[in-house]
Amino acid sequence: MKQFSPCDALKPYIQSLMVSESQQAQSYTVLPGTSLVMGFQYRGRLTYQQQNSAINLATAGITGILNSYRIFENTADTGTLLVIFKEAGAAPFFNEPLHELYNESLSLDNLVAREELSILEEQLSSTLTDEERVRWVEQFLLSRLQPYKTDLLVSAAIEQIHLTNGLIRMDDLAEKLYTSKSPLEKRFRQVVGTSPKKFATIIRMKSALITMQSPLIMQNERLLGYYDQSHFIHDFRKFTGTTPEQYLKRLSTQK
Repeated sequence: MKQFSPCDALKPYIQSLMVSESQQAQSYTVLPGTSLVMGFQYRGRLTYQQQNSAINLATAGITGILNSYRIFENTADTGTLLVIFKEAGAAPFFNEPLHELYNESLSLDNLVAREELSILEEQLSSTLTDEERVRWVEQFLLSRLQPYKTDLLVSAAIEQIHLTNGLIRMDDLAEKLYTSKSPLEKRFRQVVGTSPKKFATIIRMKSALITMQSPLIMQNERLLGYYDQSHFIHDFRKFTGTTPEQYLKRLSTQK
């Protein structure tokens, strides 16, 4: 896995570009994140598991914010270039409301002309170096970048959710931002790709994974915003695919 910083013009919107190559077929688990991810398979194929079925990913696709973990599988000799958007960073590249991508992995030809994608895919498959592939994808992104005015309300909401590690009630969030829940949720979903409540849940669970490294946490779920153990275990398992105890055992074997 190689990570590349975006060019200066894309830095306000793109967190990073990553090139991943695998010589062997394998499966791996991806946890929910707060950013949309665009992917290009220039060699090999990828699938993900859904209700005991393998779903083929398009060679050029985009995955919205997920509501639970997802298991991916790649064939042998696979090459993938990923574009990791910043939170709220994908909106300037697409006309469609981003909440339509929530929990979906779609072919990019739902959003981009097939002819345009075919040219890019040919460029990626015939290019020999990762640096060149990154430059082709950056040119593609720059060609789609539209004039865009940052939604300051949404930016402020994201900041507040992070500051509280996702432990802020939506009524309190709206009140703090001098608005009401309905317009906040509508604008947030369009720009970020999910509701502020679901976004906060992801932030809270990611914080929990870090905080859980303290042995006191399993004795006090309230530190993570939960008031009963069963609710915490349910949400944790949906997020990671394991129970908190299994996760802690895995941590201990890695030390």
